[in-house]
Amino acid sequence: MDMGVTKNVEIFVRKVAPLGDPIEVNLRGYELSLRKDDADIIEVC
Repeated sequence: MDMGVTKNVEIFVRKVAPLGDPIEVNLRGYELSLRKDDADIIEVC
């Protein structure tokens, strides 16, 4: 939540590194790089 990942926010996966870590996503008008372990705990409803 500290990074802007909150309920009803659209998250677009922009890039995935060749080995799958990190993942670059776009949300709220900025790019955010997440480790795969952190991205795994984001729940999509």
